[in-house]
Amino acid sequence: MTYSRRESYVAELKESPWRKRLLESTRGQILSLVRTQDRTVDELATELELTDNAVRAHLATLERDGLVQQSGTRQGFRKPHATYGLTTQSEQIFPKAYGPLLDLVLAVFEKKLSRRELRAGMREVGRRVAASYTDRVRGKSREQRIKAALAVLHELGGSANFQLEDGKHMIRGKGCPLAAATARHRDACLIAESLLSEIIGVDVKQCCQHNGSPSCCFAIADAR
Repeated sequence: MTYSRRESYVAELKESPWRKRLLESTRGQILSLVRTQDRTVDELATELELTDNAVRAHLATLERDGLVQQSGTRQGFRKPHATYGLTTQSEQIFPKAYGPLLDLVLAVFEKKLSRRELRAGMREVGRRVAASYTDRVRGKSREQRIKAALAVLHELGGSANFQLEDGKHMIRGKGCPLAAATARHRDACLIAESLLSEIIGVDVKQCCQHNGSPSCCFAIADAR
């Protein structure tokens, strides 16, 4: 099998002990930040307490290695600022506990179950995972439950944050713990949808983007 330079580089990182060192380095911190949401140079510099030039130097190296890419622009005070996000290859650097296995399981189940049965099964999986965290959120406020839900996603290998958009409560991120499966099995997002609904205590609907630059998106309903 023939690999491109970037594919070989990422494959090395997945198997090498150097991956841990990368994620703990400044460049690793940049990867973790843009994994949560796209960032500008100024935003990264502020978060990491670095100069703009230092951030640009790290981004240039990450771009060269195929781990980060310019994802768009954001309006600044005087001019638009470029935003940076992860490439598809770089997502594989972050540890996933069960993504590849879920991909295989879903491939089998999709052949044996109806679409309705499969979707119901995904939701049931989410509820069962959430059941492990019920003690953590019992008696908590909505805000505390949302924070707990974000922490659970992080523990499962994902990365997301809470956003208020036009009065709507949203959870967004680009680090999906199910990334290895959702590309081919979009119903897998229902696991996270159900899990978040149970932990937060209100209905949550997934509105994830699977094409282009994949990203997680969950809309949180008002209180029941």
